[in-house]
Amino acid sequence: MKIFIRVLMVLALVMAVYNATKVDFEAPLQGDSSVAVIGILASLSAFLLLFILLLSKKIAAKVLKK
Repeated sequence: MKIFIRVLMVLALVMAVYNATKVDFEAPLQGDSSVAVIGILASLSAFLLLFILLLSKKIAAKVLKK
């Protein structure tokens, strides 16, 4: 499970970087750039949620060990 979560975290970061290349920084909220900005926010949110899940699994393992 830990490896699967880490793979998903890497995929989320790759998706954020890919969407960052599609943003027109002169007009970031117009046209296709707005879709790219939304994609960046969504992938970074997914990364954050997966990171929280990974930390909670580590904490649960430590609590059960004691």
